[in-house]
Order: sequence, then C-alpha cells, then structure tokens
Amino acid sequence: AEATQKTFDIPKTYKAAVYDKPGTISTQVVELNTPDPGPGDVLVRLTHSGVCHSDMGVMENSWRGLPYPTQPGQIGGHEGVGVVHKLGPGSGRVKVGDRVGIKASSPWIAYACGACPPCLEGRDGVCFNQKISGYYHPGTFQQYALAPANYVTPIPDSLSSEDAAPMLCAGVTTYSALRKSDAKSGQWVVIAGAGGGLGHLATQIGSRGMAMRIIGIDHGSKESLVKECGAEVFLDITKFDDKTLAEEVKKVTGGLGASAVIVCTASNNAYAQALDFLRFGGTLVCVGMPEGDMVPIAKAFPAMMVAMEHNIKGSAVGNQREAIEVLEMAARGVVKTRLRIEKMDKLTEVFQEMSEGKMQGRVVLDLQ
Repeated sequence: AEATQKTFDIPKTYKAAVYDKPGTISTQVVELNTPDPGPGDVLVRLTHSGVCHSDMGVMENSWRGLPYPTQPGQIGGHEGVGVVHKLGPGSGRVKVGDRVGIKASSPWIAYACGACPPCLEGRDGVCFNQKISGYYHPGTFQQYALAPANYVTPIPDSLSSEDAAPMLCAGVTTYSALRKSDAKSGQWVVIAGAGGGLGHLATQIGSRGMAMRIIGIDHGSKESLVKECGAEVFLDITKFDDKTLAEEVKKVTGGLGASAVIVCTASNNAYAQALDFLRFGGTLVCVGMPEGDMVPIAKAFPAMMVAMEHNIKGSAVGNQREAIEVLEMAARGVVKTRLRIEKMDKLTEVFQEMSEGKMQGRVVLDLQ
C-alpha cells in the first residue's frame, strides 16, 4: 500500500525532440504541455531512449511501405525506459515509482489490442489495431509519455536504464528473429549487418544465449566489435563479390551452408546475397527493412526454393514474453549493448552518423 502512495512533482511542461522537417534529417527540441493519464494509462517520466534505424526511415519518409507521410511535429522513438509518475483510473497493474519500458512488449508497437487473431497467437507486431510508437503516435524522444498500463514492461532491478533501452527493440527483435529461424544450438547462422545496432545484439544472443555458431558479415571496420560479440567467423563485405562471399560461407560451414541467415541491415543487396548462404532446409529471416522503392528479394526462384526446401520468413519485432526473456538475458550479463550516451539536442547529428553508415552499436539518449 505504501508504494502506491508515492508521488512525484510533475512539471506543467517538458522537452521533446520532434521531426521538424520530415523528408530530411532534421530534429528540433520543443516544449510541450505535460499530459494527464486517462483510463488504463500511466504517465512515465522517461530517462533514456534508444535511437533506431527505423526512426530515421520514418523521419525521412523513405519507407514506401508506410501508408502516410510523416507529419511535422512527430515525436519519434520507440525504445523508452523511465519511471511511472502517475496512474490513470483503472491502471492498477503497475505502481507509481515502478521502472518500466515503453513499447517494450512489441518494440515499436505502442499499443496492441490483445484480442485480434494475431494477438491471440502471440504475434503482437501484426496486431490489426496497433498503434506505432513514433509514427502517428507520440514516441519516446521526450521526457514524459503516456502508455497503456497493460503494455509496459518491468525492467529488472539489476539492469541499468541505458542498457535496457536498446533491448526494447533491437534486443527483442533479433531474439525473436533467431527463434523464428528454427536454427538449433551448434548450427551455423549468418548475421548480415553484424556490427550494427541490431546485428551486434543478434550476434551476442545467438552465440552466448542460444549456443549457435555465428558468421558475422559487415564492413571491415566493425570486425573487432563483431568478434567481441561472439562471432566465430567475420567476413568483410568489402573484400568479396556476391559469388565469392557465398563461396566463403559454404567453405566455413563445411560445404553445406548456414542453417539460417538473419538480415539485420536495411540493404536490398544483403537480401539478394542471403539465399546463396543457406544449406538445404535453411531459413532466411527478414528483419532489416530497406528504404526507397520496394524491391523483391532477388534469387528467390521457386525452383530453387523447392529443390533446397528453403524458407523465407518475416519477423515483425517480438511479443511480450520475448521482451521479458531478453531483458532477463541482459540482466544476467549474457548480452550487453555497445552504446554511447548522447543528449536530446544531439539527435540530428546521431541520425547523420547513422545515415553515413558509420555507427557502431547503438546510441541511447539521456533524457534527464
């Protein structure tokens, strides 16, 4: 009872980073009025938010698959961690003072109904009634945010907020993709984009959390990071063409190929290469979403798919159980994000670095 009586001084206004010129890399810090939680909602004082490549796609209006262009003033972000400061009516699942992740149950999904056919099968990311954090719904690049009480995720006490934030998208997304790949412990898995925000977590989760043998593919500048994350083999994308890269993967895997390929990078060419890496019965899992005009996966020839019994799966983030499991994995030290902390007013520069492909690991915004 005492915990529910805890109170916080809540300011009338707070700071948020918005996309002020959608279609370009540009953000602006603005002052907004602090909202009051309605029925079933909680008000969270966010302290940290990860920055994801998908945020940049929304900001630049570069994903042709989205139904509407991003509007000026949109608050981006979908990896938020903070403390519950106020409860709305009927939000008794959490308490004031609890540390929680926003959008953590199914990373960039701000709300899933829990009642439609996908939700009933644990596929929160495909919810027919979903609200997307940072796209026509306020995201986590802000100091205060509303969230459904039944859709925030508790953060383990032993896990810092800055380490927890990237787990809420990059961590659970790659964990879910590895699970969907059907690869078993001891089998080879290729991670395309292994040194990026998603890829370096996929490498750790696959090697240390699931006992898979990881082949990491990325730019040579990321070799040390990828190997530190547990990759048994690193292949420098700049030193091979498509044919010799596939031959090297086959060589490493004893001539057969990998049981799974997880494409974490937003590259059409990575998808074009991926099927040639697979062994018989292998699975390509699509995670990274290329920007610009939509392009089919090259080399997905029906005859070859049939002959080799290959599978192609899409993985739309994860579900609530997977979010809790990957946070516990991080709390145990099995996986740790390679990150650096930046302030909210540096967000535009962070996106510029991301756009140039120079970023290693993840950036987390300190919103305090």
